[in-house]
Amino acid sequence: MSESEATPTIRRSGRERKKAKPFTQDSLAGSRKRKRDTDDEGGDITGKHASDGDDLEGDHDEQPEDEEDGEDYSAPKIKAMKSRKHPVAALASKGKTKASSVKKPRAAKTNGAAGTRKGNADASVDVVKQIRDSHISDDNALFNSILNPSAALQSTAEDYLDSLSSSPGLALADLINCILRACGCNESVDSDQVMDSDGVVDVLDTFTDGLKQENAPLYPLASKLPVFKKFRKQLSEFLHRLIKSSAELDSLYISDLLPTLQSWVVAMSSSQLRSLRHTATVVAMDLESALSEVAAEVEKEVVVIARQREGEKKRAANAKGKGRQKEFEGKAEDVRERKNKLNGYLREFFDGVFVHRYRDHDPGIRAECVQAMGVWLKRHPAYFLDGSYLRYVGWVLSDADTHVRLEAVRSLVSLYEKSDYIGTLQQFTDRFKGRLVQIATSDLELSVRVAAIQVLVAIDSHSLLEDEQRDELCLLVYDEEPRVRKAVAGFVRGVWEEAVQDRMVGRVSGSDKAKDAERVGIKCLATLLVKWGRRTVKGIGSIEDLASDSDAEESPVEDTKNKDIARLVSAHHKGRIALAVDALWDEVEAIGDWEMLLEHLLLDHSASLDDDVNGVGPSPVAARRRQQAAAKKKATEEDVVDEAWRLTDPEEAALLEVFVATLKKTRDEATGLKKGEESIVSDTTRALIKGLPRLFAKHQTDSNRVADVLTIPQLMNVDLYLEMRMIPAYEGLWDDVIKQFNSHSSPITLIHANATMQHLTSATLLSNTNNTKVVELEEELSTSLRDAVAGREELEIASFSEDEVHTLGAIASRLVVLTASRDMVVWMEEDEGGKQSSAWDIMNALAGRGRLGYKEEEAMIDECLRLLTLHLAWKARGLSSHAAPNEEAIRYRETLEEQRASVIEKLTEFAVGSDSRPCEGVKRAAFHNLLDLHILFCGSRYEPVDEGLLPAAAIPLTMDDETQYRCAGFLQAEIEQFVDDLEEAAAGERAMTTEDESSHAGSASEGDHDAGVGKAMKGKKGKSRRVIREETPDPRTMSRSRLEREYVLNALLATFIRAIRVGVVNPTHSAVVLAHYDRLGSGFDTSIKVIVDFLRDLGMFRGEGRMVAEVITRALQEAFGLFLDDTVHTDELALALARALNACFVVRGAQLAVIRRLDSEHVVDVHTSSISWVVDRLSANGPTTKKGKKAVLFFRLVQQLLSTVDSRDALKIKAFLDQAMAQAKIQLDATKAWDPYRAYEKRLSTAMSKDKGQYGKGKKRSKKGVKSTDLINADEDEAEVEGIIEEGSGTDGDDVRSPPRPRPQPSSPSHSHISVADMKSRRKRVRL
Repeated sequence: MSESEATPTIRRSGRERKKAKPFTQDSLAGSRKRKRDTDDEGGDITGKHASDGDDLEGDHDEQPEDEEDGEDYSAPKIKAMKSRKHPVAALASKGKTKASSVKKPRAAKTNGAAGTRKGNADASVDVVKQIRDSHISDDNALFNSILNPSAALQSTAEDYLDSLSSSPGLALADLINCILRACGCNESVDSDQVMDSDGVVDVLDTFTDGLKQENAPLYPLASKLPVFKKFRKQLSEFLHRLIKSSAELDSLYISDLLPTLQSWVVAMSSSQLRSLRHTATVVAMDLESALSEVAAEVEKEVVVIARQREGEKKRAANAKGKGRQKEFEGKAEDVRERKNKLNGYLREFFDGVFVHRYRDHDPGIRAECVQAMGVWLKRHPAYFLDGSYLRYVGWVLSDADTHVRLEAVRSLVSLYEKSDYIGTLQQFTDRFKGRLVQIATSDLELSVRVAAIQVLVAIDSHSLLEDEQRDELCLLVYDEEPRVRKAVAGFVRGVWEEAVQDRMVGRVSGSDKAKDAERVGIKCLATLLVKWGRRTVKGIGSIEDLASDSDAEESPVEDTKNKDIARLVSAHHKGRIALAVDALWDEVEAIGDWEMLLEHLLLDHSASLDDDVNGVGPSPVAARRRQQAAAKKKATEEDVVDEAWRLTDPEEAALLEVFVATLKKTRDEATGLKKGEESIVSDTTRALIKGLPRLFAKHQTDSNRVADVLTIPQLMNVDLYLEMRMIPAYEGLWDDVIKQFNSHSSPITLIHANATMQHLTSATLLSNTNNTKVVELEEELSTSLRDAVAGREELEIASFSEDEVHTLGAIASRLVVLTASRDMVVWMEEDEGGKQSSAWDIMNALAGRGRLGYKEEEAMIDECLRLLTLHLAWKARGLSSHAAPNEEAIRYRETLEEQRASVIEKLTEFAVGSDSRPCEGVKRAAFHNLLDLHILFCGSRYEPVDEGLLPAAAIPLTMDDETQYRCAGFLQAEIEQFVDDLEEAAAGERAMTTEDESSHAGSASEGDHDAGVGKAMKGKKGKSRRVIREETPDPRTMSRSRLEREYVLNALLATFIRAIRVGVVNPTHSAVVLAHYDRLGSGFDTSIKVIVDFLRDLGMFRGEGRMVAEVITRALQEAFGLFLDDTVHTDELALALARALNACFVVRGAQLAVIRRLDSEHVVDVHTSSISWVVDRLSANGPTTKKGKKAVLFFRLVQQLLSTVDSRDALKIKAFLDQAMAQAKIQLDATKAWDPYRAYEKRLSTAMSKDKGQYGKGKKRSKKGVKSTDLINADEDEAEVEGIIEEGSGTDGDDVRSPPRPRPQPSSPSHSHISVADMKSRRKRVRL
């Protein structure tokens, strides 16, 4: 035997180990009694517990409090055994004696009665009662102790090790039974079974079969019961203490504890039952975690002993004799043996459990494995920090489950924080850092993205990221999620500081070095923002591409945007630079100093623009400035800006946005401070009163920049103009704003200018000046409008030059912006007593040019139509609500009706008329305005309208059926055009991809070419799913044209849905758009869900069930028709629509309780109509043809609508199905093509049998005295089925095949309803 076995009573610490004695169950109090009775036991136990407690205190702080509370573990009873003291679990420090160790009194727990023995007994009884209530057996004391939150787990582990040393078979059986109870299994193993490693699988198979046959209780790890709330934590702690204590007692290395656990746990982890597999995986992961901690300590011990041996060798070389060298060699051999055993255990648990369960189909089990891997890497990096283990973490970074990815990313955070591990992590980093960047930029879960950013920041601290990856990470400062922006802010600050340091290299230090550094910081900030901004617009490109961009890129992109999209931008809209400022506010000092930013912006950065900074020449704006500067006096040396902080045009525009965002942030943060918001706003206003005119003069020619400058007055306290007696300066501000409003046509510039004018007019103390300036503005607009059309009598057919069209469009845009926020009715209808045409007449005539179809006039006509609609809306607001209006009110009403009729006629002609061919943009604008006017003047058919609140309802407007049909057809055409555009774009992308692939395949063989052709054909087959739906592509990677086109379509859809909800358009027309559900992206589907909710309300709360059934049927048929006609190449889209429409049949409340159902007759109508439609298709095309086989798939759709069908409705549907199939003479065959039909029929049979049994039971309860209500119900159902068949066929039933006759349920109460239902369904399947 080994040396350790020859001296079993000697510990590694040198203390004597007492002989183990069995721990019996006679004493329930366990170690508590021994610790209390110190007088009877003598000072020996007191001394040992005191010294041991001192050692344990550092590792388990909670142990001294919990040790005396709760139920301790009681070992299995053993005859002819006496109770004895258990061995201590911790090593006493060297030098301490028993006499010097004094036991400290333990503090009583404060949670109720748990501090007393009576309270502990009550708690134990309560735990046992709760275990019994959970249907888990309470026969295992170890399981009960773990489940008791007040139990002392350290004492439980020590007591168990005592039992293990005396009776290993019974103790191991007790531990395995404890794990079985944790799995929710009430079976047990004995001492012989537990030691038979060859029979483990057979025993577990027996247990598994038993659990499958009975309703097994919900196992603790998945249970929500309060008694199991802390079970997971308690189990992990117990296993950790058990492994630690057994390692200190050497029983870990000499007993069968771990081999037995491995045999059972590894086998259980491969079970088909989730309870066994999940619990065994958790136990294995906790054991591996505890073993890794023990192995790490042994690894340190190996190092210490090696150093001691080297020291002893040196001492032995100088002295005679061998000294203690042999003793150290023995220790080293012992430590190596323990290390090898631990490594073997670690490897076996890893290979037996982790390797298989980290890819389990259950995401919870996968997450447990990945989380445990993070613990192992942290506790024992010497063993697990290796490529063979790290690769598993890298692989699960692509897991489909959020929690698994999150645990994988979290496990890497602590590794990269230590520089010692970087060499080992080099290969892993090079392989998976690209995936981490992808997670940080585009993962769907916010917490995963934030964790990935933390890892990447730690990686970059070791200079392991590429420049392109760093740029991608910096782009997250523009992300829409605040948490993401905050997470990356520190990284961006580091990049900014590096840029400042590089730019400051070589500068001579002087008295103004601090100020120079501030200016350089502002320059670097602007440079980085421009660089990142270009990457967001153009996509991720090479650095050379970015360097080659000219300043001309900064031309106002808003001007090229769709005007509808531009109108979405409000005066308070936050751009991406404003988001970056918000994120970097506490990180970058240059952002918060608004005074320094203003000073930098007021510098003349064009003074040295002759230099070619970027190597691409000056921009057009810079060239104009150069010419203006040359015309003036020569600039002095003081006016020349230093090249180190001189801004280019794009950088100056970016810095202007930063300045505006900084002003807003400063004002927001001033709220609630002691200094007060008013004082800070006053300070900024005083500085801006002087600087704002210079900013207007500097940027007035640039639409982009002047839009930002126009937002600055909104942040000022304009009352200070009056307090400081600077009325001329205030009038100058008005003049600047009006000048910009009349000079630019960009929607964003106009919106900001209008918002500024509204802010100025809100200053009541300056009302005189405000009113004067508003009148001046209106006069300028009136003059410009009449000058633009001067000399032309018939505007509808007159000819205009391109410049004149642009001028009229700009005037119309300004009027639209003004009319959207203020009442311009009087100004619009002012004709100076008939001396000249009013603005209304001019705009109405210009709108009539839409029928001419001139593409260059599209934008102008769009604005004119919108202006006319807004005018009618403002005028409708002035309608009188009195029952007896006066003559003036009557004339007002008649004028409004005349104007409305004129506009409606134009809009109808342009949108859905056939006499003219307007441009596409004019059609869409007319469609929007047509429906908006009908919504405005609609007396809702679904919701009562209070005429006092909505005066427009006094002159209601209805849309005829033909116009409704044409509007639905127009929307259908727009959807088809959108799909065609997507297909063309996808075809272009595929062509480019094919060219790239072919360019790299010059040496490909003929066989490879054939294989590629096969792949291409497969790709073509899945074209629709990939091209049309595209799985809702990420907006950050989509082209701007695609986003704009998608917005236009969704805007049309939203207007159409509003018209349906109000009652302008009949809900039956919603089937046109419902048919395209799950096909055109998430935005489209969100609008469709609004229709579904509206249909549900119509059917259940407004008595329109028949209409709802018609809409559902038509929508399903049209959606499936796209599949039949090969427009789409999968029926999954129609199937998704069927699932969505199922919500129209039922309203559920809390706990999925059914609150209301759609009337059964309408549900039956949906099914019968659908069956008739699909049977007609089968009969027309033949069931064996390609189209016929595709038509059978329609039964998958109607199967989704059976969730609310009861037994009577199922009988009717089944009868109609049999009748329709028989009349069409369609015969089923045994091929898989008819599987959807069989599944539908099976669901009907299940509904007939299941619900009918419940109905019969209800009848028994409600009507006593009936002998067999089940038989009566069966007869009634049979008669009803026969009546349906005869009525539907119109014959005597000779040619109709009789449906399977439902068998009556037995009246005997000994048979359960479920078994009878299953028996009936099986019999019916046999008949089929």
